[in-house]
Amino acid sequence: MTKAPQRRRGGMNLTQASLSRPASNRVRIPVKPPIVDGALAEPPATMKILLAEDSAVYRQLISGHLNDWGFDLVVAKDGEEAWTCLQAPDAPRLALLDWVLPQVEGIELCRRIRQAGAGTHYTYIVLLTGKDGENDLLEGMQAGADDYLVKPFNPLELKARLLAGKRILDLHQELVNGRESLRIAATYDFLTLLLNRGEILALLDRELNRGMREITPVGIILADIDHFKNVNDSLGHLAGDIVLKEVANRLKSDLRIYDGVGRYGGEEFLMILPGCDLPTTIRRAEDIRQLVAATEITTAEGTIRATVSMGVTSTQHPKTANMESLLNEADVALYRAKENGRDRVEGCVPEAASFIFHERPIL
Repeated sequence: MTKAPQRRRGGMNLTQASLSRPASNRVRIPVKPPIVDGALAEPPATMKILLAEDSAVYRQLISGHLNDWGFDLVVAKDGEEAWTCLQAPDAPRLALLDWVLPQVEGIELCRRIRQAGAGTHYTYIVLLTGKDGENDLLEGMQAGADDYLVKPFNPLELKARLLAGKRILDLHQELVNGRESLRIAATYDFLTLLLNRGEILALLDRELNRGMREITPVGIILADIDHFKNVNDSLGHLAGDIVLKEVANRLKSDLRIYDGVGRYGGEEFLMILPGCDLPTTIRRAEDIRQLVAATEITTAEGTIRATVSMGVTSTQHPKTANMESLLNEADVALYRAKENGRDRVEGCVPEAASFIFHERPIL
C-alpha cells in the first residue's frame, strides 16, 4: 500500500491513587485524455480516497486526475491490501474499487464493508468495471456499492461521481455531528459541563447494581456551595455562573476516570466513587473540600473564596437499601454539615438517616 438544578442551601487536593480495583476492571496518472480547458480546474476540499486497481495504466491515469483535483490518495494493488487499508482508524471514507482484483474482488470488498457496519463513519463506494450489463449494475449495487462507473470513462464523469460522493459524506457527517450535539445536550449540564441530574442518577443506579453483583461498596458525596445566594445577590448572576463552573472544575479535577460527578440541582453536586467504603469516601471528600477552598475565584465583579459543605455515605453498611435511601443519608449528612458551621464534611449516621425525612429551608 502506498500513501499517495433545584434546591438551594447556604457553602478539593486528591493525592491518593486509585482506592479500589483498577479502572480496567470497572466500570473514542499523468497520462490524461484531452479535456475542455478549466472544466476540472476547481479542486474540492481535501478528502482521502482509496483507489484499488490492479491495472498499472488505470492506476497512473486515475491517480493523476485525483492528485490534480486536490484529493489525498491511497493506492492498493489488490483486494487484500485495500481491505487492510479500510480497517485503519483513519481509513479513507471514499473508495474507488475495481471489480476484478487479485485475492479479494471489488464486489466482495463491497460486501465486507457493508457487513462490517458503518458505525459513525460511512464509506462511499464507487465500483469501477468493464462490465456494462444491467445485471452487473444490479449486482454491484446489491453488494453495497453507491455508484458504478464503466471503463473507459470520461474524467469529467469520474469527477462528477466523486463530488457527489463527497457531498453525501459531508451530509452524513453533519447528521452525525447533529446527533452528537443532541446527545450532549441531553446528557450534560450546559453551564458546568458535568453530567446533568438525570444522567448522574442513572450512573448511580448502574454503579449500585454493579456493586451488588461484585460485592463492592459505592461511595456517595453530596456537595453544596456555601452561601451561594449571597454570591448572586452581591456579585450578580454572571459571577455566580463563574463560581459554579469553577467549583465544578475543581470537583472533577482529580477524580478517577471511573468516578462520576454531576450537577444534582442548583448549587448542589453529586459524586459517585465506586469501590470506596465510608471511611475512604469521607477521606476523599475532605481532600476535595480543601481543593475547592484552596484558592479564590476571580470574576469580573471581584474575587470570592467558595467553600462547600459535604454529606457522605456508602453502601457498605446494613441500613442501606436502595438509591433513594442512600441519597437521603447523604442529604441528612449534608444538612448536618450546614448546621455545624459549613465548609466541612459529615459522614452518614445510619440511625439518624433512617428516621429523618424533612424539608430544609433555602440557605
